[in-house]
Amino acid sequence: MLTIWGRPNSINVQKVLWCAEELGLITKRIEAGGQFGALNDPEYEAMNPNKLVPTINDSGFDLWESNVIVRYLSQKYGSDTLCPLGSISRFDGERWMDWQATTLWPALRPLFIGLIRTAPEKRDPKAMAAAEARCAEQMAVLDARLSDRPFVGGDGFTMADIPVGVSAYRWYSLAVAHPKLPNLERWHRSLTERPAFRKEVMLPLS
Repeated sequence: MLTIWGRPNSINVQKVLWCAEELGLITKRIEAGGQFGALNDPEYEAMNPNKLVPTINDSGFDLWESNVIVRYLSQKYGSDTLCPLGSISRFDGERWMDWQATTLWPALRPLFIGLIRTAPEKRDPKAMAAAEARCAEQMAVLDARLSDRPFVGGDGFTMADIPVGVSAYRWYSLAVAHPKLPNLERWHRSLTERPAFRKEVMLPLS
């Protein structure tokens, strides 16, 4: 059984839960992080010295870092489905997983924190406007990527769609202006039709 530590409203935990659900894996989730604590427990720190979520244990193998976990599960349990066999196909899509972590999420996170986890009277309007503009710019980059393909990695749904997919859902759920990005809208709409996405990602923001 695959054990997953993390709270279900965490964007990084959602990546792993969504991936596991797409693969049909039997999982056990243990509440950790946020209001659930546990991250400072010695047992947890031994698995994940960063004291963050998610962490998984798969048949005795501990692993952390959400995008790496998605890669691991996709290769082990979804080779030639979620994880393309060809190196060019795989890494053509996989770079967008790193782009989500290094470019998209740093642009989106301040907007999310400001609108969802910060009281209105404590928000910085200029900072929020700048964050909103940065997000729109990066979503336009993703829209361009999707201009000639139905999914981030190509013709079919793969692990490349998962990190950017959870980010797109959060952006579309925020009360901000959403520029007309037809390719992104079409792709995001296709994700919302996936049962695993609806179950693990389409939750109230908190």
